[in-house]
Amino acid sequence: MTFIRTLLRDIAPEELEITSSHEHLVCRPPYWVEKGEDDLILDDPEKSLQDVLDFKAAGGTAIVDATCIDYGRDISAVAEIAKKSGIHIIATAGLNKGFLWSAKMPGTGKTFAEWIDQTSEEDLAKLFIAEVEDGIEGTGYRAGQIKFGTGYNSISALEEKVLRAVAKAHLATGAPLHAHTESGTMALEQAELLLQMGVNLARVSFGHMDRNPDPYIHRKLAEKGAFLCFDGLGKVKYYPESTRIACILELVRRGHEDQILLGCDTARKSYFRSYGYGLGLDWMLWKWVPRFIEEATEASFDGKRLVEKFLIENPRRYLAFGEAEP
Repeated sequence: MTFIRTLLRDIAPEELEITSSHEHLVCRPPYWVEKGEDDLILDDPEKSLQDVLDFKAAGGTAIVDATCIDYGRDISAVAEIAKKSGIHIIATAGLNKGFLWSAKMPGTGKTFAEWIDQTSEEDLAKLFIAEVEDGIEGTGYRAGQIKFGTGYNSISALEEKVLRAVAKAHLATGAPLHAHTESGTMALEQAELLLQMGVNLARVSFGHMDRNPDPYIHRKLAEKGAFLCFDGLGKVKYYPESTRIACILELVRRGHEDQILLGCDTARKSYFRSYGYGLGLDWMLWKWVPRFIEEATEASFDGKRLVEKFLIENPRRYLAFGEAEP
């Protein structure tokens, strides 16, 4: 029987309703802590909880927290948010991306890069499997997806090593895979490496697709069966919403509406209303969704039906565990 693994329990896919597919709720990234970048440190769980409650009041029911160990994950704090809010939260195993790995691992004398280099691919895979099947960092809270990432226009040797370990963990557990693409680059190259590992790309979501608004790349990924995560909603410093919506509607025109996921990637204090600055976790539902429905309808699509797919039906299929490989 297929299921979705949330922090508090496994649920049937039909229990998942409106879902944001890429957020960060509590994180203290060692890399940014060392550099004193306070905006990138989400260190007040009560403030994060308030934004989650706002998201719930707007109709949201589930959040994918894409925070890995190298991004300063605090799994117990996030689990408390899930308990207090009643929101399904899906946690993330794996690692994020290479430039974060120059930072020291908390409680050790090693950098993440040194640890990854000194740990075998098989042992990395075993760690990621344990985070999915047993629990994260000694807790009973289990991950519902596994993540890897690569740099801007590059894939380092250590990043490829992590990708391969993540692929092995995916094949062993059936957990879905999420790919970080720096500025939306290297997605097609990541896809080829995953295919070489025997991964079915219909089990993978590629993040930050709206940071590289290239319809050709989007189409090529979609033709391989992958999910495309447009997770920069509200970040007009990259591109205006008109650009994101145009890319999404182009995929819809080509018949790929069942492969689109949405999120806001709230990895800064300045994105949260509760920290006193930003749009908030509920902005996507209160503001972006009505605009998208209006523009989709003007383009002769059923905007409401598309939103149901992007926020409910597609996350149900992406997050559902598949059969583990023998």
